Amino acid sequence: MMFSILIANYNNGSFFKDCYTSIQNQTYQNWEVIIVDDCSTDDSVTVIKNFIKNDARFKLFVNPVNRGCGYSKNRCAGLAAGEVLGFLDPDDTITSDALQIMIEKHKANMDVAIITSKYVLVDLNMNFKNSGSHGSSIPAKKSYLTYGAGALTAFATFKKEFYLKTSTIDPKMKRAVDQDLYYKLEEQGKHLFIDKVLYNYRIHENSISANQNLYKAQYWHFYAKIKSYERRMRYNLIIDNFTILQIKKLKSDYYYSRFKRAKTKNQFCAKYYFFFKSIIAFPRDNIIYKLKSLFV
Repeated sequence: MMFSILIANYNNGSFFKDCYTSIQNQTYQNWEVIIVDDCSTDDSVTVIKNFIKNDARFKLFVNPVNRGCGYSKNRCAGLAAGEVLGFLDPDDTITSDALQIMIEKHKANMDVAIITSKYVLVDLNMNFKNSGSHGSSIPAKKSYLTYGAGALTAFATFKKEFYLKTSTIDPKMKRAVDQDLYYKLEEQGKHLFIDKVLYNYRIHENSISANQNLYKAQYWHFYAKIKSYERRMRYNLIIDNFTILQIKKLKSDYYYSRFKRAKTKNQFCAKYYFFFKSIIAFPRDNIIYKLKSLFV
């Protein structure tokens, strides 16, 4: 089996060396690397070209204009020739045995669509900071959609044959792209969890987990959940779906969180807009508390 390592890059040229080295150090050598640069404004393209040089296993593509994470990741997957695919961020690294372990597990479990593992957090110099707070197996008769945020994490790999059965990565999504992909893959096949650290997630100022980008990602996480719920209802996919009450609460909680943020920032119109959206989504959900919060 060929493994296609997928790298969507934007302004992470300064970190690419460690990523590149971790790929070259793999014990499993039947791989290719698909890199899509999303019109970086730093020297990413020059840096990447200097590292990969004439190594035909690395294929670099550059978007003529900035299109966002969803578009770049969709393009990565579409260009891949391998039977097994996996995303690696250009500022992160994988352990030297990551591909070997993943390929062996995929070969042994042909009915599995996606395999995930554990990760650790590292600093700018790749020194250990903390164990990843998410990443686990999913209990029988449960799904990633309802079991809990973060149950599926990097290093995540998936079979191309299952990926092609989905609607593929949504090119218009700016964030939560991986989450949306995991929902789609579990709608097509089984999930397998490897209880071993295979991925090093570097924390820095551009990391989604490190700053205000968390707020920017909130909408797209909400969007991915709603779309997954709608797909499962439309195609009668009974995969531990949300009940009607749960989906109402999900919507209400999301709009209420937007209300609280607008209130903190003194955004008068937005505050009332999201407050009433929250009430309309689920009128009975903590109505007294919400009414009090409007004036306090």
